[in-house]
Amino acid sequence: MKNKFLLILTGILILSVISGLYLVKAADSTWPAFNSCCEKTINDAWCQNTDEKSCDTSVDPTTKSAYRKTPTSCDATSYCKLGCCVDSDEGLCMENTPQKVCQISTGTWLDDAQCNVAQCKLGCCILGDQASFVTQTRCKKLSALYGLTTNFNNAVTDEVKCVMMAYSQDKGACVYEIENQRTCKFTTRADCESIQGSQTGENSTSVDFYKDYLCSADELATNCGPTTDTMCVSGKDEVYFKDSCGNPANIYDANKVYSKSSSYWQKVVAKSNTCGGTNPKGGNINSKTCGNCAYLEGSICGKGTATYGENICRDLNCYNTKNGNNYKNGESWCEYTGETGNGLDEVGSRQFRHVCVHGEETIEPCADFRNEVCIADKISTSSGEFREAACRVNRWQDCIDQVTEEKCLNSDKRDCYWTAGLAYDGAGTTANNASATSIGETDTTGNTGIINGTGICLPDVPPGLKFWDEGDATKICSLGNSKQTVGYETNIFGTKKCKTNCEVLETKWLEKMNGVCSSLGDCGAKNNFVGRYTDDGVLWKSNGKLLNWDGTNK
Repeated sequence: MKNKFLLILTGILILSVISGLYLVKAADSTWPAFNSCCEKTINDAWCQNTDEKSCDTSVDPTTKSAYRKTPTSCDATSYCKLGCCVDSDEGLCMENTPQKVCQISTGTWLDDAQCNVAQCKLGCCILGDQASFVTQTRCKKLSALYGLTTNFNNAVTDEVKCVMMAYSQDKGACVYEIENQRTCKFTTRADCESIQGSQTGENSTSVDFYKDYLCSADELATNCGPTTDTMCVSGKDEVYFKDSCGNPANIYDANKVYSKSSSYWQKVVAKSNTCGGTNPKGGNINSKTCGNCAYLEGSICGKGTATYGENICRDLNCYNTKNGNNYKNGESWCEYTGETGNGLDEVGSRQFRHVCVHGEETIEPCADFRNEVCIADKISTSSGEFREAACRVNRWQDCIDQVTEEKCLNSDKRDCYWTAGLAYDGAGTTANNASATSIGETDTTGNTGIINGTGICLPDVPPGLKFWDEGDATKICSLGNSKQTVGYETNIFGTKKCKTNCEVLETKWLEKMNGVCSSLGDCGAKNNFVGRYTDDGVLWKSNGKLLNWDGTNK
């Protein structure tokens, strides 16, 4: 009976399992529940496996087509395939990111879900006394944010080792014995460990590192004591006290000499807690009592007379420069040899960038023949306005080809100015202007070249031309030619009188034409940069005969 009972029990168990499987199939008559991949759902979610009714079918403003949906898993689609999304600006890499999600976040999508690509390789970024295991691009971003020089080590492939690198940059007092004297060196933990490694033999002693302690701290019991001397430290802006062993102490403050404040000689005090604070107003320039300098405020440690020591916050700004103005250290500005802009630049003139560097005014010429122009601007900082200038390419080449004022004054593409009342009959003929609504202007009287019209586009800063060489001087200056037809009538006495287009016979017309010529380059009648005038570049003819500037025959 025992065996029979077991057989019956086993049969019941098998039937239960089979019955269970049958019930699952019968209950799920709509399988599978998530039967589509929606590029976007009606709930504004992206790349979701769900039912088709949940898909957004509106138009994608970027593609001008309806949002996509596919009766398959999102992993099998092209638009929702998982990959690596790279933010090139921030230096971030996001693994397992759908392609569409990456696109809408203006990232670069790569077909590698684990981001095993060169731009996502991690390394150790040292940021002062901190470290971060990030990409090189991210390291540059963070370094710029904190005003630090980029220090990236791609040989470090482990975050723990990266943290230890920052740990080794800790600064403090390295205490050891030499010639039976307990001495000290203010340095990094890594340097202190190297000192310990050099201690060998029977007389070797232990080397101890005390983070954030000064070598002059009483509790360390070293032979390094406080003094009233000061020093400059490489890579630092500030003036520092110097201990009797030659180590830097805290930032110089005449009220913190040892006799007045012994605690100031124990541990490192942050810049923000010293005289003047983090951003000392005026950078403590030439202060006899405070050495908290600030490079951005125009000061740095240098020789000078102070209450204690021989260093002060030296003034780096420039005063009474060539243009008579004062400038902050690092500021730059433009200088010209004469008038500039609106075609007024003189023959032989050049533009210059001036820079204030550590109290000295330096001059950097822009490219000759006015191939470069100097541009200047101001930016707002926590210390007020800061002036900057730069030499950049003079973009004059296609000015005369512009047929509308809007295109002419598009400073993103060219450097031109617009003058009304004239036109160039060959304007708008190049490929980049083929779609213009008006291609040039025409004159039914047969006038050619520079004619009366709605307006003409000319170089703001005329280029310099090699007029003594077989260059492009003749070709460019000839663009300013103007051929005009004048109508006359004769009375019964045989006297001729101007009837039409009479203005071209007046000196004012000649002056107007000369303005066009001189704006095109070193053409026409104008002064050179030393003030010498010549009108050799202008020929005024009537019926083949040369005229003087007053309209009389030569």
